[in-house]
Amino acid sequence: MISTKGRYALRVMIDLAQHDGEGNIPLKDIADRQDISKKYLEIIVKELVKGGLISGVSGKGGGYRLCRKPDEYTAGEILELMEGTLAPVACLEKGAAACPRADQCRTLPMWKEYDTMMHDFFFSKKLSDLL
Repeated sequence: MISTKGRYALRVMIDLAQHDGEGNIPLKDIADRQDISKKYLEIIVKELVKGGLISGVSGKGGGYRLCRKPDEYTAGEILELMEGTLAPVACLEKGAAACPRADQCRTLPMWKEYDTMMHDFFFSKKLSDLL
């Protein structure tokens, strides 16, 4: 399940994309437009900055902006940054140890198919598609 943090991160990114070209967007403006607590958004934008998806400037004229064009971001990269792996089961996570039951696991093909569908879906949706 996608958490509130992941959903709100998408909303922040969409808001920044809608105001792309207007300079740095104050967090208060985003919070007001999105009806999200400014305090909670501070946590989210800190992770988005750390992940290199947005940049932030403090002080007068400060705020946040996208680092790239909206069509250069995918929903998948935003969600993975905020949520961690989107793998439906532990054995499909990146870097997971090989499962000793993999050759006899009757459900593994289903989980792999679901993982591929979910990955392809989220990574095919560009931020610009959500505007």
